[in-house]
Amino acid sequence: MAKQKLVLIGNGMAGVRTLEELLKLAPAQYDITVFGAEPHPNYNRMLLSPVLAGEKKLEDIIINDDGWYAGHGITLHKGRKITRIDRRKRLVMTEDGMEAGYDRLLLATGSVPFILPLPGRDLEGVIGFRDIRDVDLMLQASAHYRHAVVIGGGLLGLEAANGLRKQGMEVTVVHVLDSLMERQLDKPAAALLKRALEENGLNFLMEAQTEALLGDTRVRAIRFKDGLEIPADLVVMAVGIRPNIELAKSAGLHCERGIVVNDTLQTYDPRIYAVGECVQHRGNLFGLVAPLFEQAKVCANHLAEYGIGRYQGSVTSTKLKVTGIDLFSAGDFQGGDGFEELAFQDPARGVYKKLVVRDNRVKGAVLYGDTVDGAWYFQLMREATDIGDFRDTVLFGRAHMADEGREGNSVMSMSDDAEICGCNGVCKKPIVDAISQKKLFTLDDVRAHTKASASCGSCTGLVEQILAATVGNFEPAPQEKPMCKCTEHSHDGVRKAIVEQRLQSLPAVFAALGWKTPDGCHSCRPALNYYLLCAWPESYQDDPQSRFINERVHANIQKDGTYSVVPRMWGGLTNPTELRAIADVADKFKIPTVKVTGGQRIDLLGVKKEDLPAVWADLNAAGMVSGHAYGKALRTVKTCVGSEWCRFGTQDSTGLGVQLEKMTWGSWTPHKFKMAVSGCPRNCAEATIKDFGVVCVDSGYEIHVGGNGGIKIRGTDLLCKVASEAEVLEYCGAFMQLYREEGRYLERTAPWIERVGLSYVKSRIVEDAEGRKALFSRFGASQSRAQADPWAELAQPAQRDQFLPLKQLG
Repeated sequence: MAKQKLVLIGNGMAGVRTLEELLKLAPAQYDITVFGAEPHPNYNRMLLSPVLAGEKKLEDIIINDDGWYAGHGITLHKGRKITRIDRRKRLVMTEDGMEAGYDRLLLATGSVPFILPLPGRDLEGVIGFRDIRDVDLMLQASAHYRHAVVIGGGLLGLEAANGLRKQGMEVTVVHVLDSLMERQLDKPAAALLKRALEENGLNFLMEAQTEALLGDTRVRAIRFKDGLEIPADLVVMAVGIRPNIELAKSAGLHCERGIVVNDTLQTYDPRIYAVGECVQHRGNLFGLVAPLFEQAKVCANHLAEYGIGRYQGSVTSTKLKVTGIDLFSAGDFQGGDGFEELAFQDPARGVYKKLVVRDNRVKGAVLYGDTVDGAWYFQLMREATDIGDFRDTVLFGRAHMADEGREGNSVMSMSDDAEICGCNGVCKKPIVDAISQKKLFTLDDVRAHTKASASCGSCTGLVEQILAATVGNFEPAPQEKPMCKCTEHSHDGVRKAIVEQRLQSLPAVFAALGWKTPDGCHSCRPALNYYLLCAWPESYQDDPQSRFINERVHANIQKDGTYSVVPRMWGGLTNPTELRAIADVADKFKIPTVKVTGGQRIDLLGVKKEDLPAVWADLNAAGMVSGHAYGKALRTVKTCVGSEWCRFGTQDSTGLGVQLEKMTWGSWTPHKFKMAVSGCPRNCAEATIKDFGVVCVDSGYEIHVGGNGGIKIRGTDLLCKVASEAEVLEYCGAFMQLYREEGRYLERTAPWIERVGLSYVKSRIVEDAEGRKALFSRFGASQSRAQADPWAELAQPAQRDQFLPLKQLG
């Protein structure tokens, strides 16, 4: 069967990104031909400013070189402008007479700079700032002339002005309004920006209306309506862009301000799609990279004939990077009636922060000088998080929400060998190098190439900041982030579909939700296995092949390929019989290391895989079961000795800890789950950094939730106080069940509570007594099937072969 012909008009970021996404989905479906008006391969337009400033060269910003096109069998025509589309014959024609046929046509013609209709606009030295040719002209002018004027005090104009200043020109920025970057900044932030740029050597004429550009063949001056004239050897117009729709209009496609497309990026001609700055979607135009890349993904989905993606618009933010100045804005930052403003200002440090809030939801943000938390505020805005529980500290940043590495104003001021990702030992320089050399644009790309932010996620804000500073106008991931590259569906969407459509197996999920791969991947299979197990505890059979190695063999693999075994000790209690059994096992199997853990257990380290079943059998014989130290499950319940022995103890914390552990052991959860019970407020068991902690007091029990230690330390939130042990058990079971049913796979209780809000958890657990009892009942029902010791089953002779090396099986 012959391949279909796909023609792309426009060799820019949006169009080629669509091809990249298409090649992932259907690499052999089309013969692809690309026409680009510029004589260059696809390059990163966001990095034109660093090229102008002399910080990068053209080759540094090339995204897809000629070899990429050739390697994918794509025919590239550089420097050939399409001037006509014949929709009836399905042909495109270049200005030099070349023709190419298509079955599907993709328009990515971008935008053109708006040139003010002033006298003298056609003089030499009057240009826009849109492509590498404009940059070359500015660099040539800077080598021979002195005075530059940039008309437009927006994002692009200020970046152009900064680049020309760094090239040695005297630069004046002319702006028609009284405030810079009025579409991205409020007036206080704009005033700080203007002052800083003036200190850097830029000049400003505010509320200035240009009347004419003066000169004979080349521009030499600008005259304003008030009669003022200033010298100008170079005039850069950065007053906006317009969608490039002339070709589409001449072909009879429906256009308004842009090429009108639907949610599949299809034009009124079903064979023609459009993406990028040339499109108009639901009345909106686009200029930032994040919406363009989101459009590319959806469009590729439909070109590949998957037919399940929809583009529903984008929430965007803006980041300006001028040397020494950090700015971030997002959403409705101006506020107004019905809005509240939270503001922080430190003039001495040059820091300004403002959040616009309505109904305890962030609706907009402006940050100047300290933009480290921009990605976090943007996430709060996109996810409509209720900030009521941390409103009093939200302006001070995520450091007060226990995020990792929030020291300093900017991660880019940290040294190259500064560790960014503690889990995987990734320093700053490898991340910057990977982004620059491998042309990475998204957080997922960085995770895949460097492993930074791929484990606990606490360094995500730092990695996003590095990405923003290195790439330019990077945007964090969209709100409905797909589970993985196998699907367009989010975690929440998949869980909802599993329940609503009664999907009860992995194949059923793959079929119903249009999975792109037949068997999923290492990211989605474990998550789907968990979601199915949670939704259908009575009928779903756990799939061991969808679990990580530690969970498959019920032991933690070590760096040398051996394993560690941690038997369960209820509430941290043990006895001579158990200790003798552990000692005998260590001697019998020559286990090199026996260590007491921080969770009050004993860890046997260095067990050979083939010895695991026999080790388990001997421990089972002494009455010990798996401690699940390897699982996304209850790990430990740490206790202090409590009122039985301690003179400060107020309640029997050890006994309560044993009850909690015997009730909850064997329960699978989205991530590891740790508990502790302290016998008094001295908190020797560290209950206030656990997922569920109990602090005993004279009048009863304080219940704390959402804490954790490790790399990202977060103190718990007080959920409530109760009077009896029975209530503690009920609240614990209900909390765990709510977390199991609504937490996303690999999401600890701390980020889950930050995402949904403590008030929401209280409304479900504390305020709704009937709902709490129902959750507790469901937890108990699932536990009746979950509390089977996996060690006992796998220690049986019939199961032992799977732990033997292949040579022994032969």
